[in-house]
This record gives sequence, C-alpha cells and structure tokens, in this order.
Amino acid sequence: MSDAQNTQNGEAQAGTRVYLTGSCDGFDTLREALAQQPDLQLVGASEQIQDGASALAGGHLDCVLHATRSSSLPVHDLALIREHTRVPVLLVASGEASLLLDESLGADIADVVLLPALTENVVFAIRKATHAGRRAAAAGTHDGRIVTVFSPKGGTGKTVLATNLAAAFAKDEKRKTLLIDLDLQFGDAAIMLGIEPEKTIFDLVTAPGELDPEKLAGYITTHPCGLDVLPAPLHPEDAELVTEAKVARLLEVARASYDTIVVDTSPFFHGPMLSTLDRTDELLLLCGLDVPTLKNVRLALGTLQLLSFPQARIRVVLNRANSKVGMKPREVEAALEQKVRWEVPSDRAVPVAVNRGAPVVISDSGSDFAKAVREMAKGVLPVEQEKKTRRLMPTLAKA
Repeated sequence: MSDAQNTQNGEAQAGTRVYLTGSCDGFDTLREALAQQPDLQLVGASEQIQDGASALAGGHLDCVLHATRSSSLPVHDLALIREHTRVPVLLVASGEASLLLDESLGADIADVVLLPALTENVVFAIRKATHAGRRAAAAGTHDGRIVTVFSPKGGTGKTVLATNLAAAFAKDEKRKTLLIDLDLQFGDAAIMLGIEPEKTIFDLVTAPGELDPEKLAGYITTHPCGLDVLPAPLHPEDAELVTEAKVARLLEVARASYDTIVVDTSPFFHGPMLSTLDRTDELLLLCGLDVPTLKNVRLALGTLQLLSFPQARIRVVLNRANSKVGMKPREVEAALEQKVRWEVPSDRAVPVAVNRGAPVVISDSGSDFAKAVREMAKGVLPVEQEKKTRRLMPTLAKA
C-alpha cells in the first residue's frame, strides 16, 4: 500500500494517527491489518526514516511504529525519529528479540511488539502508548501561542514590528516570550535589539542530539527586558541547513516552553515559512501605503488561500498609516478586500531607536508607535484576556 493510499484511507477514518517506518518480517501484514481498524488512521509509511521526515515533523501524529530487523536496540534509528517528533514510539520486531527487550527497558520506547501478534493486542499497545503520551504532554506544555509577522516585500518595517511586539509581550504583558528570527539569510532582529549573541538558530539545528527545552535554553540570548531571542544565522550560506523539518521541531519545543513565540520571517514562501504557517495561531500580514507593497500583499493573500491557511487567523497591519503619500487606509482595504486590523503610525522614534539598538516600546514608551504596538500586543491574545475576565467575574460578583 502506498503513502497516498494510506493518506486517503486516513481521511476516511477518525482516530489515533499512526505513521509506520522501517521493516521486518510480518510488518506488511500487520500494516494491512491495522488499516482495517476503524479507530486507527494510518497517515503513511516509509521504510527509510528520512523519507518520512515531512510527515513525522508535521505535528499531527499520535504514534510511530518503527519496525527493526536488529536483535538489539536501534539507537541510530530512534535518534533520527526523535529529530522530527516526540510522539510515543513502539518498536516492532520479529524472531529472537530478548536482547532488544532488555535494552528497551528505560529507553525512550513506549512498548515493544513482537511479531507474529494478534491485531487487537497491537491496537491495545498503540492506545496505551498514545494515552500516556497525551497525558504527559498535557502536564508539561505551555501550549504557547505562535504569532508570525510576515510581509511579502522588504522594507515594510517587519522586523521593527516583530522585535517591538515581542518586547511588549515580555515587558508589558509579563509573558514568557521567545523571538525567533527566521529571516535566515539577512535577519536583523539581534541588531535592532542591541544584542550580540554567541549562538544562533544555525548553531542550534546543527548541534548533535535531539532538540528539547533544555537544549533550546542553551542557545537563546536574553534581552534585558526579559525577552528570549534566537537570532538568524550569521552567514547567509548557513540558511540552507535550517530545514523545514528542523523548524517544525523547533516550534514544537518552543510551544511547550513559552507562553508566546513571535516569528520574524523573510519575504518568501520557502520551506521554513511553510512549516511556520502550519503552526501559526496569528499571522500579522504587514502592508504599507504604496502600490508595490499593496500588489505583493494581494498576491500573498492569494497564496495563503491556495495553501488553505485559515482566513480567521490573518490580521492585516498597516504600517506608517499616517503617512501623507496620496493613499488612504480605506483604499488599502478596498484593494485587498480585507479589513485593516491595526494601524501603526510613522514615528521619528522608530529610526532613532533602530540606530540605538533599542526597542521603541522600551526606549520611548510614550511615543505613538509604542502605544500602537502595546495595543496590538493586547489584541493579539484575545483568548487569554477572555480567560482572565472569566476568572475575575466571580470576584467582582462577590464584591
């Protein structure tokens, strides 16, 4: 059965989402039997782990079944799987496997299935593993909100907005915040924040071992306002090593460690950007009062529609909205057929702060720009604000 067939079957089913890798005697028979289970969704299969990297890193799996012909623990294979996903892994083996069973004790393995086995026993092992995995995830995650700042044209003020918004989350909203600079070739977030990082996202993704919260903590640089920053690579040629799968894993780990993750991006729909969009809760699409930017934003909206990105998650931000250049915000809305959610004014405080390497929301907190960004920071997190309101209601009622 091909990956495409598996995916089609999965779309018709609902239930635990499973991906299969590796091979051993009887594994094909087991796969066919599992495909008939109504409460399992076989997302796909690949004998080589790297061939399934995109599916493993997609963030939509509940479990991985990895078949091995080795009589001992396949440490290298497990390390490859863990580069892409943290979901429970069940080892499947056939023949003599006493050494494999012994070595699996204490390892990062949910269970070991020895073939031949009754299908219902394998299904029970999958259910047990995924139930334990979901319970552990619920106990140990922040379920952080990912806010992506994007503009399809350079020079619109995207990085200024991203750095100031992230600083506002950390300083004014008191949220544990991470800023990731995914403008991988020419990112300027570190410069605009006035920090000189020793490590970058390139160093993180090329370091040996799996990525987890502890490892991530060793590669971030903390700004005095409390904002954690993961800067772009120092050299443009290093960008190609920050792959789509690596970004997917990074966002998965960051989401479990932070309340808010702000992602600054390049003006392109490349692999890392697509991986980011898959996990984005709020997309701030930056526009300006000029025809070239307006044209590119229209094209970007069309591309987002083709990518099936949820319209409800897109927020158009009009930068330098008070500039007198012969175009008004209402004309922008008409051209985009989209409401402008926030207007950010042109402000002399911005270039001054950029040259000083200091976020405007901190260096000139009374400026019009800073006020607009702080308002945006509050508005980007409506769910959290509603929760706070509901928590306060009983207290107010008693008062």
